[in-house]
Amino acid sequence: MCLAVPGKVLDIEERDGTRMATVDFGGVVKEVCLEYLPDLQVGEYAIVHVGFALQRLDEESARQTLELFAELGMLQEEFGDPWETAAVEAGVDPVEEVRNQ
Repeated sequence: MCLAVPGKVLDIEERDGTRMATVDFGGVVKEVCLEYLPDLQVGEYAIVHVGFALQRLDEESARQTLELFAELGMLQEEFGDPWETAAVEAGVDPVEEVRNQ
Protein backbone atom coordinates (compact mmCIF):
# COMPACT_ATOMS: atom_id res chain seq x y z
CA MET A 1 0.00 0.00 0.00
CA CYS A 2 1.23 3.50 -0.69
CA LEU A 3 0.14 6.17 1.78
CA ALA A 4 0.21 9.93 1.81
CA VAL A 5 2.21 10.54 5.00
CA PRO A 6 2.74 13.80 6.91
CA GLY A 7 6.31 14.88 7.48
CA LYS A 8 8.31 17.82 8.82
CA VAL A 9 10.71 19.66 6.53
CA LEU A 10 14.22 19.59 8.03
CA ASP A 11 16.12 21.36 5.27
CA ILE A 12 15.67 22.53 1.69
CA GLU A 13 18.08 22.72 -1.23
CA GLU A 14 17.96 23.06 -4.97
CA ARG A 15 19.31 20.02 -6.78
CA ASP A 16 19.67 20.03 -10.56
CA GLY A 17 17.07 22.79 -10.84
CA THR A 18 14.56 21.00 -8.57
CA ARG A 19 13.63 22.15 -5.08
CA MET A 20 14.19 19.20 -2.73
CA ALA A 21 13.77 18.74 1.01
CA THR A 22 14.89 16.38 3.70
CA VAL A 23 11.69 15.39 5.52
CA ASP A 24 11.21 13.59 8.84
CA PHE A 25 8.27 11.16 8.96
CA GLY A 26 8.19 10.39 12.67
CA GLY A 27 11.80 9.22 12.78
CA VAL A 28 12.17 8.05 9.18
CA VAL A 29 14.00 10.64 7.05
CA LYS A 30 13.55 10.76 3.27
CA GLU A 31 14.24 13.09 0.35
CA VAL A 32 11.11 14.78 -1.06
CA CYS A 33 10.42 16.92 -4.11
CA LEU A 34 8.86 20.32 -3.31
CA GLU A 35 7.87 21.35 -6.84
CA TYR A 36 4.14 21.23 -6.01
CA LEU A 37 4.64 23.38 -2.88
CA PRO A 38 7.29 25.92 -3.92
CA ASP A 39 6.73 28.15 -0.87
CA LEU A 40 7.03 25.38 1.78
CA GLN A 41 9.62 26.32 4.41
CA VAL A 42 11.90 24.52 6.88
CA GLY A 43 9.92 23.57 9.99
CA GLU A 44 6.59 23.27 8.18
CA TYR A 45 4.68 20.04 7.65
CA ALA A 46 3.37 18.58 4.42
CA ILE A 47 1.52 15.52 3.24
CA VAL A 48 3.88 13.52 1.02
CA HIS A 49 2.94 10.85 -1.50
CA VAL A 50 5.46 8.86 -3.57
CA GLY A 51 8.21 11.39 -2.89
CA PHE A 52 6.24 14.57 -3.64
CA ALA A 53 5.00 17.09 -1.07
CA LEU A 54 1.36 17.67 -2.03
CA GLN A 55 -0.27 19.77 0.68
CA ARG A 56 0.78 21.89 3.66
CA LEU A 57 -0.42 20.57 7.02
CA ASP A 58 -0.51 22.04 10.53
CA GLU A 59 1.73 20.48 13.17
CA GLU A 60 -1.08 19.09 15.36
CA SER A 61 -2.77 17.30 12.45
CA ALA A 62 0.58 15.88 11.34
CA ARG A 63 1.36 14.62 14.87
CA GLN A 64 -2.05 12.98 15.27
CA THR A 65 -1.83 11.29 11.89
CA LEU A 66 1.71 9.98 12.51
CA GLU A 67 0.62 8.60 15.90
CA LEU A 68 -2.35 6.83 14.33
CA PHE A 69 -0.22 5.40 11.51
CA ALA A 70 2.32 4.15 14.09
CA GLU A 71 -0.42 2.50 16.19
CA LEU A 72 -1.74 0.73 13.10
CA GLY A 73 1.75 -0.34 12.00
CA MET A 74 1.35 1.60 8.77
CA LEU A 75 4.64 3.50 9.03
CA GLN A 76 6.58 0.24 9.15
CA GLU A 77 4.58 -1.00 6.16
CA GLU A 78 5.28 2.20 4.23
CA PHE A 79 8.93 2.74 5.20
CA GLY A 80 10.08 -0.66 6.44
CA ASP A 81 12.77 -2.79 4.88
CA PRO A 82 11.23 -4.58 1.86
CA TRP A 83 13.48 -7.63 2.40
CA GLU A 84 12.35 -7.93 6.00
CA THR A 85 8.70 -7.58 4.94
CA ALA A 86 9.12 -10.28 2.31
CA ALA A 87 10.75 -12.62 4.85
CA VAL A 88 7.91 -12.11 7.34
CA GLU A 89 5.32 -12.73 4.63
CA ALA A 90 7.18 -15.94 3.73
CA GLY A 91 7.02 -17.09 7.35
CA VAL A 92 10.72 -16.56 8.05
CA ASP A 93 11.85 -14.70 11.18
CA PRO A 94 14.46 -12.24 9.82
CA VAL A 95 16.01 -11.73 13.28
CA GLU A 96 16.52 -15.48 13.70
CA GLU A 97 18.00 -15.72 10.17
CA VAL A 98 20.63 -13.08 11.03
CA ARG A 99 21.51 -14.90 14.26
CA ASN A 100 22.04 -18.16 12.38
CA GLN A 101 24.51 -16.64 9.89
